[in-house]
Amino acid sequence: MGLPPEALMENAGRAVADQIVSIVGDLRDQRILLLIGPGNNGGDGLVAARWLVEKSADYLAYVCGPREKDRSLRSLTKVAYAANDRDFELFESYLANATIVIDALFGTGKMRPLDGVYQQVLERVDRVKEEKPEMQLFAVDLPSGLNPDNGTVDPATICFDHTITLGLPKVGLYTFPGREFAGEIAVVDIGIPPEAVNIKIDLNLMDAAWAASLLPARPLSANKGTFGKAMVAAGSINYTGAAYLACSGAMRVGAGLVTLATPAGIMPVLVSKLTETTFLPLPESKPGIVSAAAVDTLLPELKTYNALLVGCGLGRDPSASAFITNLLSKNGLPPLILDADALNALAGKSGWYENFKTLAVLTPHPGEMARLAGMTVDQIQADRVEITRRKAREWNKVIVLKGAHSVVASPEGETWISAVANPGLASAGTGDVLAGAIAGLAAQGLSLFEAASLGVYLHALAGEIVYKLIGDA
Repeated sequence: MGLPPEALMENAGRAVADQIVSIVGDLRDQRILLLIGPGNNGGDGLVAARWLVEKSADYLAYVCGPREKDRSLRSLTKVAYAANDRDFELFESYLANATIVIDALFGTGKMRPLDGVYQQVLERVDRVKEEKPEMQLFAVDLPSGLNPDNGTVDPATICFDHTITLGLPKVGLYTFPGREFAGEIAVVDIGIPPEAVNIKIDLNLMDAAWAASLLPARPLSANKGTFGKAMVAAGSINYTGAAYLACSGAMRVGAGLVTLATPAGIMPVLVSKLTETTFLPLPESKPGIVSAAAVDTLLPELKTYNALLVGCGLGRDPSASAFITNLLSKNGLPPLILDADALNALAGKSGWYENFKTLAVLTPHPGEMARLAGMTVDQIQADRVEITRRKAREWNKVIVLKGAHSVVASPEGETWISAVANPGLASAGTGDVLAGAIAGLAAQGLSLFEAASLGVYLHALAGEIVYKLIGDA
């Protein structure tokens, strides 16, 4: 497109320098050590050094691989070379008092093992970081040794406080174990023309602008019918909280009406907690357990509803499982969201997806996904993005694979990854809230894939807000 690599490198280096200044502030009292590699990542680091020097930073550029005498290198006065033993002593001496270390060894280029001097300098930095945790570590584009495609890491890769990634986010930064090494992630613009990336990319990172584009309109002339009706079939004697949380999630995202279909025996408990919700008492097979025959009570009511959530806290009693499988065999159901015990009921049937053709949102955690797919949890977690995408196509379902950096995939292959990993959401009940939020958004007219993706984003954002207020416990 006529944009030379040198221009991109200049933009990248300045963007890195600006981002460091935005995080650290005044650099006049900082001692910055830059680790410079042999390729373009090293060039980005040298440009960053040139801009940082202009901000009165004390620095040392330690060149760890062979480089031609490019312009940025010639402009720096404090340079040491790994090939020189005396310079290595200078590196160690400077590192001992450094306040900032910048890794510009290797970016998204060809992966190579971190050995020799690269391994050696990273080990030294890691050791000093243990002794001086206040020293801030920055990675340019990627922590060296982190695979940008799948998040695997070289044994010599170290953990960073900040990763400043260039142009576009990298999948490996939002995939474990890589995510644990990246620290806070910032994506900076390096001047890549919009038309160069304005192509069909079916793997994307959720962000605020995208979420805002999906939010349902709230017209001033609206009434409750404008925002749809969500039916939630949930709850049992042991899991009343799941029903409460699912209905709360649907209401909080703005559904016009939420109705809880629940075993009649537990309804009084839930009525006292859910003031805004209407109720449909279902027949029981035993106290607090839905009867398989309750489908006949539920079906006639569904004709006026815009979304149906099934599964939260229904339990794994045979009659509850029979209720679920009987319901899912019916035609003409509203847009479906299946969570928790609905997923367990499906997983209990061999070849379940061949018999259940209806488009639906499935919201499994890794254990449920393993049961649905006939795999182990470790297999699921080792390749979360690709397995979710593959199974969404194979099963013809929208899949929300929950967990740190939840993944949402459509049967057509479009995939969104959540930018959030929040241990505060790793507690019982948060999945019920998410399922309810998806149902509430679907009731307002979003497609199932849109509702699932936006639900994940809003749920994670809420978790981030709470984390900032009270922490993750």
